[in-house]
Amino acid sequence: MPRQQGRRPAKTSVSPRIPTRAGPTAPQQGLEPNQALNVNVQLGRKTEDEVLLKRQEFVAPQERDFTTGDPWRVLRIQSEFVDGFDTLAHISPAITIFGSARTLPDSEEYRLAEETARRLAEAGFAVITGGGPGIMEAANKGALAGGGESIGCNIELPFEQGTNEYVRVAINFRYFFVRKTMFIKYSEAFVIFPGGFGTMDELFEALTLIQTRKITNFPVVLMGTRYWRGLLDWLKETMVSEGKIHAADLDLLHATDDPAEATKLIVDCFNENCWDSPLVQHAAERTIR
Repeated sequence: MPRQQGRRPAKTSVSPRIPTRAGPTAPQQGLEPNQALNVNVQLGRKTEDEVLLKRQEFVAPQERDFTTGDPWRVLRIQSEFVDGFDTLAHISPAITIFGSARTLPDSEEYRLAEETARRLAEAGFAVITGGGPGIMEAANKGALAGGGESIGCNIELPFEQGTNEYVRVAINFRYFFVRKTMFIKYSEAFVIFPGGFGTMDELFEALTLIQTRKITNFPVVLMGTRYWRGLLDWLKETMVSEGKIHAADLDLLHATDDPAEATKLIVDCFNENCWDSPLVQHAAERTIR
């Protein structure tokens, strides 16, 4: 078990194509049904995030329904924070693992995610994922194999969601930004496998919060050097060379193909409070311009 010190454990003249709203669909194969999370989908309604982020049309005060307005929505958001804090406040120091939901079980990336999570669990960490398929499933599976806590933070989407069978502590969220808060607040590191827009969103949000010192620095490990090489080259050859970020900012990222190396980096950082080192402080003091 790692020593518990330091931090605790969402114009052209051509008319745009508007996608149609799909009806309820079954969860992807291998996922357990999650009826509580899929109420809006099953009723053909918009997701809570979509409603929240849409500009409301003017309605006369006397015609407003309080339970559909923003003041009521604030209370629902508050309740999600309370549920998340209550559930996660007493877990072991945790590592969040991100990556594509489309990764297949017979792929090398799936195997590496499972092994990485297993090693982290054996080192005493809980493992948090988005609770879905692909890399998330592999990580939750590895956490169980390593004897660790396996946590899934699922999110309501416009299509029916499920929770993978290896999640033992499941939390449902309807608002992306609430779920993101839980990932950041209860993580000692992020391990990021190849993924799409959602994975990139989590990666760059973490880097921004670290760099601007909104959060205490923690390791951000990129697993799969071949996948990440193009991005890292672009960061160096374009963003650094044009002065959009500093060369030291790249020190916030660690790329590897080795689960043992990733685990050692995270354990060493946790035990030595590496976020207090002069190098990290120097990098974190620089802000994105």
